[in-house]
Amino acid sequence: MNIIVAVDKNWGIGYQNKMLYNFKKDKEFFGEMTTNKVLVVGRITLEELLNNNPPKRRINICLTSKKNYKKEGAYIVNTLDELFEKLSFYNSDNVYVIGGESIYSQLLPYANVCYVIKVDDESECDAYFENLDKNKNWRVTKNTNPYFENNKVFYFCKYENSKPLKYNYGYEKEDLF
Repeated sequence: MNIIVAVDKNWGIGYQNKMLYNFKKDKEFFGEMTTNKVLVVGRITLEELLNNNPPKRRINICLTSKKNYKKEGAYIVNTLDELFEKLSFYNSDNVYVIGGESIYSQLLPYANVCYVIKVDDESECDAYFENLDKNKNWRVTKNTNPYFENNKVFYFCKYENSKPLKYNYGYEKEDLF
């Protein structure tokens, strides 16, 4: 399982259900990494950040505690057990968690890789991602040169988890589509 997240200097990820940053380079990276893959997203992120439109050319799974929630273009699951059961049909390398804060927090221990867009900026935040630099199980394995866009400097970092929790994936398919 993979995670994609953009953070500020304090590992902030959002304010009032809005993402902090909007970079063209980040959108390109997101598209390259997740097209024809499985996305795991929370309901608020789906509704607020994705404008109620599950990304096309992806298998979208929404984890929400809202019973009877429905969204065209997304599978809805209400528990981690249901999520893991749904994920059992896919290769874990093809699964990407894209937020929000609660979903990241619940699934971070199961992730093998975390792609972090680190922005050299401090923003007003009310949602945060765990600081992986302070977690002994995570280490940076790749770091890009800086990018400059929208008057901000940012880096793409790849973190790897030395002790991810396992869950039963069942069998793994080679191709999703």
